[in-house]
Amino acid sequence: AKIECQSSVIAPTPLTDADIEQADAIVIAANTTVDTSRFVGKKVYQAEISAVAKDATAFLTTAVESAATLEQATTVEAPVESASATKKIVAITACPTGVAHTFMAAEALEEEGKRRGHQIKVETRGSVGAKNQLTDQEIADADLVIIAADIEVPLDRFNGKKMYRTKTGPALKKTAEEMDKAFEQATIYQHSGAASSASATDEKKGAYKHLMTGVSHMLPVVVAGGLIIALSFVFGIEAFKEEGTLAAALMTIGGGSAFALMIPVLAGYIAFSIADRPGLAPGLVGGMLASSTGAGFLGGIAAGFIAGYAAKLLADKVKLPQSMEALKPILIIPFVATLFTGLVMIYIVGGPVSGIMNGLTDFLNNMGSDSAVLLGIILGAMMCFDLGGPVNKAAYAFGVGLLASQTYAPMAAIMAAGMVPALGMGLATFLAKNKFEPNEREAGKASFVLGLCFISEGAIPFAAKDPMRVIPSCMAGGALTGALSMLFGAKLMAPHGGLFV
Repeated sequence: AKIECQSSVIAPTPLTDADIEQADAIVIAANTTVDTSRFVGKKVYQAEISAVAKDATAFLTTAVESAATLEQATTVEAPVESASATKKIVAITACPTGVAHTFMAAEALEEEGKRRGHQIKVETRGSVGAKNQLTDQEIADADLVIIAADIEVPLDRFNGKKMYRTKTGPALKKTAEEMDKAFEQATIYQHSGAASSASATDEKKGAYKHLMTGVSHMLPVVVAGGLIIALSFVFGIEAFKEEGTLAAALMTIGGGSAFALMIPVLAGYIAFSIADRPGLAPGLVGGMLASSTGAGFLGGIAAGFIAGYAAKLLADKVKLPQSMEALKPILIIPFVATLFTGLVMIYIVGGPVSGIMNGLTDFLNNMGSDSAVLLGIILGAMMCFDLGGPVNKAAYAFGVGLLASQTYAPMAAIMAAGMVPALGMGLATFLAKNKFEPNEREAGKASFVLGLCFISEGAIPFAAKDPMRVIPSCMAGGALTGALSMLFGAKLMAPHGGLFV
């Protein structure tokens, strides 16, 4: 049997004229229209791919029995965009942590664009800032703008350009499909001056994106603070209590300063994501109040949304004479939104949320081994469910938030479980080489290194190819790892770094 594969992922393997001439029957399994002009006069059977997946043996038996001589061919016209001249594409990728998804999605878009013969440049907005930045001329010349971002990114540069917005996950896992959608569904972008989209659909998705924007800006503060605190413990677990020592200085930097900024930065950048710069000041103040009232990261999240939407409401609804309009972003909005957020946090939100946080902290610190193991199983499975997606990020944000309450065990379970998918797939390609293709074995080496660094996304190429085997096995390993971490009482103060922390 000879097989021709028509795919945007796998290199084409066309049937030769001799193959077609010698064939007793031609079987076509496709969910799209196939050009059959080559097969006129031959026995042909056509069905959907799902029929093959359901029962390949029965499918072939039916195909041989039901194949009929093809009298009239079906022709397929080339897609308009594919047949047209080379397009100039610019894109931006960004994810909450700014590590794996940002750069892997950028690479996938670049490869797909070049494969189609287009000129493409991708700006990455990662943990080290914007790289490969787009120039004004490149944006002006672009036929299409693709924004693959899980957090808010500034879009005012693209006013009046055709734009398609998606997330890093689809851009990485379904690159060809997303590229097709970009050409088909792109619309002219009109910048309104606000960070969030005006459409109802985007607004529903906005809450998660705003939260992840806050988390992404908070992470460097938490990582730096956690590592500096860990350095202070090198001199002894309680060495920092002795004033004037290096250990005490390190604890002051990490615990007294960096960790003190954690919740204000979270709240400030949630508000920034919602209302742009006018939301930053009320968000920072609200976050500081959440920290001082004991409301913890839950209070910080609440403060960020309260401040952000208060500032946005003022920006959209308050109309002033043209001569006073310039005062809105630097005086009126920060003053009124900060006052409103502060009063709400002190008199309404602070007390109840503080009680919830205290209860949660007491429960986590005093729970028995059975409850701890169950929590480890849940967090571990969540970390491995979607490899950097919303469920993974929710578990991670939960662990990071608890660091502000000096609750360190969940973070250890989360990091240990998050290393499992990439490490596991890397080890699998080494221990069972005959089950993997050469390119997969090479990807396994990179996956192993990424796993050591607590970057779960190294397993994505394997999960995309065989999700029904890879994801459940990763979840099982992650759940076991999380359970063991909680059972052994492991603790971790730095939320990133993997083996190196």
